[in-house]
Amino acid sequence: MKSRRVWTIMLLVFTAIIMGFPFFWMITSSVKSNEEIFLWPPTFLPKTPTFEHYQNAIMTRSFGRYFLNSFIVALSSAIINLIFCSVAGYAFAKLEFPFKNILFLILLSTMMVPIQITLVPTFLLVKSFPLVGGNDIFGRGGTGLLNTYFGLMIPHIMSAFGVFVMRQFYMQFPRELMEAARIDGASELRIFTKIFLPLGKPSLAALAIFTFTQAWDDFLWPLVVTSDSNMRTIQLGLETFKSRYTADWGPLMAATTMSIIPIVIVFFVFQKYFTDISLSSGIK
Repeated sequence: MKSRRVWTIMLLVFTAIIMGFPFFWMITSSVKSNEEIFLWPPTFLPKTPTFEHYQNAIMTRSFGRYFLNSFIVALSSAIINLIFCSVAGYAFAKLEFPFKNILFLILLSTMMVPIQITLVPTFLLVKSFPLVGGNDIFGRGGTGLLNTYFGLMIPHIMSAFGVFVMRQFYMQFPRELMEAARIDGASELRIFTKIFLPLGKPSLAALAIFTFTQAWDDFLWPLVVTSDSNMRTIQLGLETFKSRYTADWGPLMAATTMSIIPIVIVFFVFQKYFTDISLSSGIK
């Protein structure tokens, strides 16, 4: 039994090293000089660390603007997604209405549709949004929500996966909670906001991690929906460090290192709740 445990630990350590080495190489390369980055044989640790690449990334490529755009889009998408998904998950879990199960199955079936299939219809929806961006009431004559924060958030403000997560979490609570609150005269909105929403903190935290990460890492949709350089997100901003035949590797490594900081912060902030929901789901 002990030997099996030792082999398991060794396997996990080896896997962690393999998975973590690219991040280690990225961080160390970001503080190496340009000459040392391409030195052969390579050096694992910088001989003379420098933060010149970080300064170049921030000052010369409008990186701060890209960072701010991504933060606004990711944070707003996460908040709006939590609101919609928690309400919809509560409705599918605890309320009774016609065709509830059929509607839920239809909602889940959308998870099997690749984003590439919905890309063009979503773009047309954003471009033809009425009464914004110069469009008339029929959505013609302007650009709609293109090159706007809300246009960037459209694919992330509601997800079938989020509704599924919240529904499954709320299903584990007994209906007696609702019945007792109704006897006390509480409305459905009060039952949701005062009882079920506070109980849903673990699932909300896990969903916040998924939504924030997905919006932050999105590359394809911002590429399609933005043409103004001031509305680029950080993933598009990283492409500015590359040209057709080469790349400015030092600033690119520095910018990429800075781009993962918000994801790490969000994960550590919500790690406790994320672990709780993972354990409870495994026990169920």
